[in-house]
Amino acid sequence: MSKPRPHLFRTRDAHDHSPVTYIELFFDLVFVFAITQLSHRLLAHLTPLGALETLVLLLAVWWVWIYTSWVTNWLDPERAHVRLMLIILMTSGLALSAAIPEAFEANGLLFALSYVFMQLFRTLYMVWASAGVNDGRRRNFIRIAFWFLLSLPLWIAGALSEPTMRLLFWVAALAVEYAGPYTLFPTPGYGRSKPSDWDISGAHMAERCALFMIIALGEAVLLTGATFADLQRTTPTWIAFIASFIGSATMWWIYFDIGAKRGSQLIAESENVGLLARTAYTYLHIPIVAGVVVTAVADEKMLAHPVGHSDLSFILVAIGGPMLFLFGNQMFKWVTSGARIPPFSHFLGLFALAVVGVGGWLGHWQPLTVGVSATAVLLFTAIWEWFSLHGGWQRWAPWMGPLFNRFGRTS
Repeated sequence: MSKPRPHLFRTRDAHDHSPVTYIELFFDLVFVFAITQLSHRLLAHLTPLGALETLVLLLAVWWVWIYTSWVTNWLDPERAHVRLMLIILMTSGLALSAAIPEAFEANGLLFALSYVFMQLFRTLYMVWASAGVNDGRRRNFIRIAFWFLLSLPLWIAGALSEPTMRLLFWVAALAVEYAGPYTLFPTPGYGRSKPSDWDISGAHMAERCALFMIIALGEAVLLTGATFADLQRTTPTWIAFIASFIGSATMWWIYFDIGAKRGSQLIAESENVGLLARTAYTYLHIPIVAGVVVTAVADEKMLAHPVGHSDLSFILVAIGGPMLFLFGNQMFKWVTSGARIPPFSHFLGLFALAVVGVGGWLGHWQPLTVGVSATAVLLFTAIWEWFSLHGGWQRWAPWMGPLFNRFGRTS
Protein backbone atom coordinates (compact mmCIF):
# COMPACT_ATOMS: atom_id res chain seq x y z
CA MET A 1 0.00 0.00 0.00
CA SER A 2 1.48 3.36 -1.09
CA LYS A 3 2.08 6.06 1.47
CA PRO A 4 -0.52 8.88 1.25
CA ARG A 5 0.71 12.11 -0.27
CA PRO A 6 1.21 14.84 2.34
CA HIS A 7 -1.03 17.90 2.03
CA LEU A 8 1.41 20.76 1.60
CA PHE A 9 -0.82 23.73 0.82
CA ARG A 10 -1.98 26.58 3.00
CA THR A 11 -5.45 26.66 4.46
CA ARG A 12 -6.83 30.12 3.76
CA ASP A 13 -8.50 31.90 6.66
CA ALA A 14 -11.78 33.77 6.49
CA HIS A 15 -10.07 36.87 5.16
CA ASP A 16 -8.02 34.92 2.61
CA HIS A 17 -4.75 36.15 4.11
CA SER A 18 -1.69 33.93 4.17
CA PRO A 19 0.85 35.35 6.61
CA VAL A 20 4.51 35.60 5.68
CA THR A 21 6.41 32.95 7.63
CA TYR A 22 9.84 32.96 9.24
CA ILE A 23 11.26 30.52 6.69
CA GLU A 24 10.26 32.93 3.91
CA LEU A 25 12.15 35.72 5.69
CA PHE A 26 15.11 33.37 6.12
CA PHE A 27 14.94 32.54 2.41
CA ASP A 28 15.14 36.27 1.62
CA LEU A 29 18.55 36.51 3.28
CA VAL A 30 20.02 34.92 0.15
CA PHE A 31 18.64 37.80 -1.86
CA VAL A 32 20.13 40.37 0.50
CA PHE A 33 23.44 38.86 -0.61
CA ALA A 34 22.32 38.86 -4.26
CA ILE A 35 21.35 42.55 -4.22
CA THR A 36 24.70 43.40 -2.59
CA GLN A 37 26.52 41.47 -5.30
CA LEU A 38 24.55 43.23 -8.05
CA SER A 39 25.34 46.68 -6.60
CA HIS A 40 29.04 45.88 -6.32
CA ARG A 41 29.13 44.43 -9.83
CA LEU A 42 27.53 47.51 -11.36
CA LEU A 43 29.94 49.73 -9.44
CA ALA A 44 32.89 47.75 -10.79
CA HIS A 45 31.54 47.66 -14.39
CA LEU A 46 30.04 51.12 -14.80
CA THR A 47 29.94 51.07 -18.61
CA PRO A 48 27.02 50.60 -21.02
CA LEU A 49 27.97 46.94 -21.46
CA GLY A 50 28.47 46.44 -17.73
CA ALA A 51 25.09 48.02 -17.00
CA LEU A 52 23.37 45.77 -19.54
CA GLU A 53 25.05 42.67 -18.09
CA THR A 54 24.03 43.68 -14.56
CA LEU A 55 20.47 44.27 -15.75
CA VAL A 56 20.35 40.73 -17.16
CA LEU A 57 21.58 39.34 -13.84
CA LEU A 58 19.07 41.46 -11.90
CA LEU A 59 16.22 40.20 -14.09
CA ALA A 60 17.31 36.61 -13.42
CA VAL A 61 17.57 37.18 -9.65
CA TRP A 62 14.15 38.84 -9.57
CA TRP A 63 12.60 36.03 -11.63
CA VAL A 64 13.84 33.39 -9.20
CA TRP A 65 12.58 35.35 -6.21
CA ILE A 66 9.14 36.31 -7.58
CA TYR A 67 8.37 32.77 -8.76
CA THR A 68 9.29 31.45 -5.34
CA SER A 69 6.98 34.04 -3.78
CA TRP A 70 4.11 32.80 -5.96
CA VAL A 71 4.85 29.23 -4.89
CA THR A 72 4.99 29.99 -1.16
CA ASN A 73 1.72 31.85 -1.57
CA TRP A 74 0.15 28.43 -2.18
CA LEU A 75 2.44 26.10 -0.24
CA ASP A 76 2.45 26.06 3.55
CA PRO A 77 6.03 26.87 4.62
CA GLU A 78 5.26 25.56 8.11
CA ARG A 79 5.32 22.01 6.68
CA ALA A 80 8.72 20.38 7.10
CA HIS A 81 8.58 19.09 3.52
CA VAL A 82 8.16 22.63 2.15
CA ARG A 83 10.84 24.02 4.45
CA LEU A 84 13.30 21.45 3.13
CA MET A 85 12.47 22.46 -0.44
CA LEU A 86 13.13 26.13 0.41
CA ILE A 87 16.42 25.31 2.12
CA ILE A 88 17.56 23.40 -0.98
CA LEU A 89 16.63 26.46 -3.05
CA MET A 90 18.60 28.67 -0.66
CA THR A 91 21.70 26.53 -1.14
CA SER A 92 21.50 26.95 -4.87
CA GLY A 93 20.64 30.63 -4.42
CA LEU A 94 23.85 31.19 -2.48
CA ALA A 95 25.80 29.65 -5.35
CA LEU A 96 23.94 31.83 -7.84
CA SER A 97 24.64 34.97 -5.78
CA ALA A 98 28.30 34.08 -5.34
CA ALA A 99 28.63 33.74 -9.13
CA ILE A 100 27.23 37.22 -9.89
CA PRO A 101 30.50 39.23 -9.90
CA GLU A 102 32.07 37.01 -12.57
CA ALA A 103 28.92 35.66 -14.22
CA PHE A 104 30.15 36.99 -17.55
CA GLU A 105 33.68 35.79 -16.93
CA ALA A 106 34.71 32.56 -15.18
CA ASN A 107 31.48 31.82 -13.28
CA GLY A 108 29.01 31.74 -16.15
CA LEU A 109 28.31 28.02 -15.88
CA LEU A 110 27.85 28.18 -12.10
CA PHE A 111 25.34 31.02 -12.47
CA ALA A 112 23.41 29.31 -15.27
CA LEU A 113 23.26 25.89 -13.61
CA SER A 114 22.21 27.38 -10.26
CA TYR A 115 19.50 29.46 -11.93
CA VAL A 116 18.11 26.63 -14.06
CA PHE A 117 18.14 24.22 -11.12
CA MET A 118 16.20 26.62 -8.89
CA GLN A 119 13.55 27.34 -11.50
CA LEU A 120 12.97 23.74 -12.58
CA PHE A 121 13.30 22.13 -9.14
CA ARG A 122 10.73 24.44 -7.57
CA THR A 123 8.35 24.15 -10.53
CA LEU A 124 8.48 20.35 -10.70
CA TYR A 125 8.03 20.24 -6.93
CA MET A 126 4.75 22.11 -7.39
CA VAL A 127 3.68 19.67 -10.11
CA TRP A 128 4.31 16.80 -7.70
CA ALA A 129 2.67 18.52 -4.70
CA SER A 130 -0.45 19.45 -6.71
CA ALA A 131 -1.09 15.99 -8.15
CA GLY A 132 -4.32 14.61 -6.73
CA VAL A 133 -4.88 17.83 -4.77
CA ASN A 134 -5.51 20.55 -7.36
CA ASP A 135 -5.45 19.44 -10.98
CA GLY A 136 -5.73 22.98 -12.34
CA ARG A 137 -2.68 24.04 -10.38
CA ARG A 138 -0.77 20.93 -11.48
CA ARG A 139 -1.49 21.67 -15.14
CA ASN A 140 -0.50 25.28 -14.63
CA PHE A 141 2.92 24.29 -13.33
CA ILE A 142 3.40 21.76 -16.11
CA ARG A 143 3.01 24.70 -18.49
CA ILE A 144 5.49 26.74 -16.47
CA ALA A 145 7.96 23.86 -16.52
CA PHE A 146 7.59 23.65 -20.30
CA TRP A 147 8.55 27.33 -20.65
CA PHE A 148 11.56 26.93 -18.39
CA LEU A 149 12.64 23.94 -20.48
CA LEU A 150 12.38 26.15 -23.58
CA SER A 151 14.88 28.60 -22.10
CA LEU A 152 17.21 25.98 -20.59
CA PRO A 153 19.33 25.40 -23.77
CA LEU A 154 19.82 29.15 -24.09
CA TRP A 155 21.14 29.44 -20.52
CA ILE A 156 23.57 26.55 -20.99
CA ALA A 157 24.68 27.64 -24.46
CA GLY A 158 25.34 31.11 -23.10
CA ALA A 159 27.35 29.79 -20.18
CA LEU A 160 29.57 27.84 -22.59
CA SER A 161 30.06 30.81 -24.94
CA GLU A 162 32.36 33.82 -24.85
CA PRO A 163 30.99 36.90 -23.02
CA THR A 164 29.40 38.71 -25.98
CA MET A 165 27.50 35.64 -27.17
CA ARG A 166 26.69 34.77 -23.55
CA LEU A 167 24.89 38.08 -23.19
CA LEU A 168 22.87 37.45 -26.35
CA PHE A 169 21.93 33.91 -25.32
CA TRP A 170 20.91 35.00 -21.82
CA VAL A 171 18.86 37.94 -23.08
CA ALA A 172 17.03 35.50 -25.37
CA ALA A 173 16.47 33.09 -22.44
CA LEU A 174 14.98 35.84 -20.29
CA ALA A 175 12.82 37.06 -23.18
CA VAL A 176 11.32 33.58 -23.42
CA GLU A 177 10.72 33.35 -19.68
CA TYR A 178 9.30 36.85 -19.28
CA ALA A 179 6.90 36.21 -22.16
CA GLY A 180 5.46 33.18 -20.35
CA PRO A 181 3.14 34.87 -17.81
CA TYR A 182 2.22 37.59 -20.29
CA THR A 183 0.98 35.01 -22.83
CA LEU A 184 -0.52 32.72 -20.14
CA PHE A 185 2.02 29.94 -20.82
CA PRO A 186 0.64 28.36 -24.03
CA THR A 187 1.84 24.73 -24.03
CA PRO A 188 1.28 21.89 -26.55
CA GLY A 189 -1.37 19.53 -25.22
CA TYR A 190 -2.18 21.73 -22.23
CA GLY A 191 -3.34 24.98 -23.81
CA ARG A 192 -3.04 28.23 -21.87
CA SER A 193 -3.40 28.95 -18.19
CA LYS A 194 -6.53 30.69 -16.97
CA PRO A 195 -6.50 33.59 -14.50
CA SER A 196 -8.57 31.38 -12.19
CA ASP A 197 -5.53 29.08 -11.95
CA TRP A 198 -3.70 31.92 -10.16
CA ASP A 199 -5.88 31.87 -7.05
CA ILE A 200 -3.34 33.43 -4.74
CA SER A 201 -3.63 35.51 -1.57
CA GLY A 202 -3.24 39.06 -2.78
CA ALA A 203 -2.30 40.36 0.67
CA HIS A 204 0.54 37.84 0.90
CA MET A 205 1.91 38.82 -2.52
CA ALA A 206 1.80 42.51 -1.63
CA GLU A 207 3.59 41.87 1.65
CA ARG A 208 6.28 39.74 0.02
CA CYS A 209 7.07 42.41 -2.58
CA ALA A 210 7.12 45.07 0.13
CA LEU A 211 9.67 43.00 2.01
CA PHE A 212 11.83 42.73 -1.11
CA MET A 213 11.72 46.53 -1.32
CA ILE A 214 13.02 46.64 2.26
CA ILE A 215 15.87 44.36 1.15
CA ALA A 216 16.77 46.70 -1.72
CA LEU A 217 16.51 49.84 0.40
CA GLY A 218 18.46 48.15 3.19
CA GLU A 219 21.28 47.45 0.77
CA ALA A 220 21.30 51.14 -0.19
CA VAL A 221 21.53 52.18 3.46
CA LEU A 222 24.27 49.63 4.20
CA LEU A 223 26.31 50.72 1.18
CA THR A 224 26.01 54.36 2.27
CA GLY A 225 27.02 53.59 5.84
CA ALA A 226 29.90 51.28 4.93
CA THR A 227 31.33 53.77 2.43
CA PHE A 228 31.01 56.71 4.83
CA ALA A 229 32.71 54.74 7.64
CA ASP A 230 35.92 54.49 5.60
CA LEU A 231 36.04 58.16 4.54
CA GLN A 232 37.71 61.18 6.06
CA ARG A 233 35.07 63.42 7.66
CA THR A 234 34.86 66.58 5.59
CA THR A 235 32.01 68.96 4.87
CA PRO A 236 31.39 67.51 1.36
CA THR A 237 31.35 63.92 2.65
CA TRP A 238 28.97 64.87 5.45
CA ILE A 239 26.62 66.54 2.97
CA ALA A 240 26.87 63.53 0.64
CA PHE A 241 26.17 61.15 3.53
CA ILE A 242 23.09 63.08 4.68
CA ALA A 243 21.79 63.48 1.11
CA SER A 244 22.22 59.75 0.42
CA PHE A 245 20.28 58.74 3.49
CA ILE A 246 17.53 61.30 2.88
CA GLY A 247 17.25 59.91 -0.66
CA SER A 248 16.81 56.35 0.64
CA ALA A 249 14.28 57.50 3.24
CA THR A 250 12.36 59.42 0.59
CA MET A 251 12.27 56.34 -1.65
CA TRP A 252 10.82 54.42 1.27
CA TRP A 253 8.18 57.14 1.73
CA ILE A 254 7.24 57.26 -1.96
CA TYR A 255 6.73 53.50 -2.14
CA PHE A 256 5.28 52.64 1.26
CA ASP A 257 3.19 55.68 2.22
CA ILE A 258 0.87 55.50 -0.80
CA GLY A 259 1.72 52.73 -3.25
CA ALA A 260 2.23 49.75 -0.96
CA LYS A 261 -0.81 50.51 1.20
CA ARG A 262 -3.17 51.09 -1.70
CA GLY A 263 -1.82 48.18 -3.71
CA SER A 264 -2.19 45.78 -0.78
CA GLN A 265 -5.78 46.86 -0.18
CA LEU A 266 -6.74 46.66 -3.85
CA ILE A 267 -5.22 43.25 -4.52
CA ALA A 268 -6.74 41.83 -1.34
CA GLU A 269 -10.20 42.85 -2.59
CA SER A 270 -9.72 42.20 -6.30
CA GLU A 271 -11.72 39.58 -8.20
CA ASN A 272 -8.85 39.26 -10.72
CA VAL A 273 -6.14 38.85 -8.13
CA GLY A 274 -3.89 36.69 -10.35
CA LEU A 275 -3.85 39.15 -13.24
CA LEU A 276 -3.27 42.10 -10.91
CA ALA A 277 -0.42 40.26 -9.19
CA ARG A 278 1.12 39.48 -12.58
CA THR A 279 1.01 43.10 -13.76
CA ALA A 280 1.51 45.20 -10.64
CA TYR A 281 3.89 42.95 -8.71
CA THR A 282 5.58 40.47 -11.06
CA TYR A 283 6.41 42.99 -13.81
CA LEU A 284 6.04 46.57 -12.55
CA HIS A 285 8.21 46.10 -9.47
CA ILE A 286 11.25 45.44 -11.66
CA PRO A 287 12.04 49.12 -12.46
CA ILE A 288 11.35 50.03 -8.81
CA VAL A 289 13.95 47.56 -7.53
CA ALA A 290 16.38 48.42 -10.33
CA GLY A 291 16.03 52.11 -9.46
CA VAL A 292 17.00 51.49 -5.84
CA VAL A 293 20.04 49.41 -6.85
CA VAL A 294 21.28 52.00 -9.36
CA THR A 295 20.72 54.87 -6.92
CA ALA A 296 22.75 53.03 -4.27
CA VAL A 297 25.65 52.84 -6.71
CA ALA A 298 25.34 56.57 -7.42
CA ASP A 299 25.34 57.34 -3.70
CA GLU A 300 28.52 55.33 -3.20
CA LYS A 301 30.27 57.18 -6.03
CA MET A 302 29.11 60.54 -4.69
CA LEU A 303 30.38 59.70 -1.21
CA ALA A 304 33.75 58.52 -2.52
CA HIS A 305 34.26 61.54 -4.81
CA PRO A 306 31.89 64.38 -3.86
CA VAL A 307 33.91 67.14 -5.55
CA GLY A 308 35.44 67.41 -8.99
CA HIS A 309 33.94 66.91 -12.43
CA SER A 310 30.91 64.63 -12.86
CA ASP A 311 31.59 62.17 -15.65
CA LEU A 312 28.79 60.84 -17.83
CA SER A 313 28.64 57.46 -16.07
CA PHE A 314 27.98 59.13 -12.71
CA ILE A 315 25.29 61.42 -14.11
CA LEU A 316 23.55 58.47 -15.75
CA VAL A 317 23.34 56.47 -12.51
CA ALA A 318 22.63 59.51 -10.30
CA ILE A 319 19.70 60.53 -12.51
CA GLY A 320 18.79 57.16 -14.06
CA GLY A 321 18.32 55.40 -10.71
CA PRO A 322 15.72 57.86 -9.36
CA MET A 323 14.03 58.01 -12.78
CA LEU A 324 13.66 54.22 -12.88
CA PHE A 325 12.31 54.27 -9.34
CA LEU A 326 9.78 57.04 -10.03
CA PHE A 327 8.66 55.51 -13.32
CA GLY A 328 8.10 52.09 -11.72
CA ASN A 329 6.17 53.64 -8.84
CA GLN A 330 4.14 55.75 -11.23
CA MET A 331 3.02 52.73 -13.24
CA PHE A 332 2.44 50.63 -10.10
CA LYS A 333 0.30 53.33 -8.49
CA TRP A 334 -1.60 53.92 -11.72
CA VAL A 335 -2.51 50.23 -12.07
CA THR A 336 -3.55 49.96 -8.43
CA SER A 337 -5.45 53.26 -8.15
CA GLY A 338 -7.99 53.19 -10.96
CA ALA A 339 -7.05 56.78 -11.86
CA ARG A 340 -7.44 58.02 -15.44
CA ILE A 341 -3.78 59.02 -15.72
CA PRO A 342 -0.60 58.14 -13.81
CA PRO A 343 0.31 60.28 -10.77
CA PHE A 344 1.04 63.85 -11.85
CA SER A 345 3.64 64.33 -9.10
CA HIS A 346 5.76 61.63 -10.67
CA PHE A 347 5.55 63.30 -14.09
CA LEU A 348 6.93 66.45 -12.44
CA GLY A 349 9.68 64.44 -10.74
CA LEU A 350 10.73 62.71 -13.95
CA PHE A 351 10.85 66.04 -15.80
CA ALA A 352 12.86 67.70 -13.02
CA LEU A 353 15.35 64.81 -12.94
CA ALA A 354 15.86 65.12 -16.69
CA VAL A 355 16.55 68.85 -16.23
CA VAL A 356 19.06 68.08 -13.47
CA GLY A 357 20.80 65.54 -15.68
CA VAL A 358 21.14 67.90 -18.62
CA GLY A 359 22.18 70.76 -16.35
CA GLY A 360 24.76 68.62 -14.58
CA TRP A 361 26.31 67.53 -17.86
CA LEU A 362 26.30 70.88 -19.63
CA GLY A 363 27.16 72.86 -16.51
CA HIS A 364 29.97 70.52 -15.38
CA TRP A 365 28.41 70.21 -11.93
CA GLN A 366 30.23 68.45 -9.14
CA PRO A 367 28.95 64.97 -8.15
CA LEU A 368 27.73 66.42 -4.85
CA THR A 369 25.61 69.01 -6.67
CA VAL A 370 24.09 66.39 -8.98
CA GLY A 371 23.39 63.95 -6.14
CA VAL A 372 21.89 66.53 -3.79
CA SER A 373 19.73 67.87 -6.63
CA ALA A 374 18.44 64.38 -7.44
CA THR A 375 17.59 63.83 -3.76
CA ALA A 376 15.81 67.20 -3.68
CA VAL A 377 13.68 66.16 -6.66
CA LEU A 378 12.68 62.91 -4.94
CA LEU A 379 11.80 64.86 -1.80
CA PHE A 380 9.80 67.37 -3.82
CA THR A 381 7.89 64.52 -5.50
CA ALA A 382 7.05 62.88 -2.15
CA ILE A 383 5.87 66.19 -0.65
CA TRP A 384 3.77 67.04 -3.72
CA GLU A 385 2.14 63.62 -3.68
CA TRP A 386 1.42 63.72 0.03
CA PHE A 387 -0.10 67.20 -0.09
CA SER A 388 -2.20 66.43 -3.15
CA LEU A 389 -3.65 63.26 -1.63
CA HIS A 390 -4.27 64.74 1.82
CA GLY A 391 -5.83 68.02 0.75
CA GLY A 392 -2.82 70.09 1.78
CA TRP A 393 -2.74 72.18 -1.38
CA GLN A 394 -6.34 73.20 -0.93
CA ARG A 395 -5.54 74.52 2.56
CA TRP A 396 -2.22 76.18 1.83
CA ALA A 397 -2.65 77.13 -1.83
CA PRO A 398 -6.35 77.25 -2.83
CA TRP A 399 -5.44 78.62 -6.25
CA MET A 400 -4.01 75.19 -7.14
CA GLY A 401 -7.42 73.50 -6.87
CA PRO A 402 -8.27 73.91 -10.58
CA LEU A 403 -4.93 72.32 -11.49
CA PHE A 404 -5.77 69.16 -9.54
CA ASN A 405 -9.26 69.05 -10.97
CA ARG A 406 -7.75 69.33 -14.44
CA PHE A 407 -5.56 66.29 -13.80
CA GLY A 408 -8.26 64.13 -12.23
CA ARG A 409 -6.97 64.74 -8.70
CA THR A 410 -4.15 62.29 -9.25
CA SER A 411 -1.08 62.72 -7.15
